[in-house]
Amino acid sequence: MKTILTPIDFSSVSDAVVTEAATLAKAVGGRVVLLTVIQPPAIMAEYAPLINDLTELTAAGEKNAERQLARIEAQLNLDNIVTEAVQMVGAPITNIVERAEEFKADYIVMGSHGHTALYDLLVGSTTHGVLQRATCPVVIVPSTKRIVVIEERDLVAKPAFA
Repeated sequence: MKTILTPIDFSSVSDAVVTEAATLAKAVGGRVVLLTVIQPPAIMAEYAPLINDLTELTAAGEKNAERQLARIEAQLNLDNIVTEAVQMVGAPITNIVERAEEFKADYIVMGSHGHTALYDLLVGSTTHGVLQRATCPVVIVPSTKRIVVIEERDLVAKPAFA
């Protein structure tokens, strides 16, 4: 049975990612491994007194992710797709690549958030990092935001009765 690792972050592109993974699983007779990685907040020394709050915040994020994963897993199971849900805490790129190797993933299906090049340069792109390190094919589902390119020839007035 083929394994399709499906990292999701519950953003607006996640539903489309799950749909694509389910479609691929049906096509190849595979299973979907849903993965969410909760990235803990970076803690600086001056914020050390807030560690308890951060621990509670991380725990709340984990509980919320657990509920959402269970909901998605149940939906996929209703569609007769073998599904497993995995939740990790840590660095997203590292965890995605390691889980792909651990599960012997045949494919990774993940979303692209459509950030600008500047954002990716400053913050980094999980998708880009996975693409560089993955040893299996990576299917990227674009965000719903589309950039429309209008060329000059499109702006030329056309006769109404052409």
